[in-house]
Amino acid sequence: MKFYFLRQYGKIIVDLDIELAKNKMALTEFSEKVGITIANLSILKTDKAKAIRFSPLSEICWVLNCDVGDILRYVSDED
Repeated sequence: MKFYFLRQYGKIIVDLDIELAKNKMALTEFSEKVGITIANLSILKTDKAKAIRFSPLSEICWVLNCDVGDILRYVSDED
């Protein structure tokens, strides 16, 4: 589970690893299916990503047969 910090507003948690495990899919296989390099997927899974476009996000959800909320979660600083 990785955290992306958004100023004082809270953080976005990326649960890509959880969905990959549910689908019993390795990162290499996933990379080939979604057409995103392993390097870019690694950036998404770490705290280095600043944004993600809707088109790759929809491809990720399609390949993993999940909803956006299964991959991205918002946690307030107040929690």
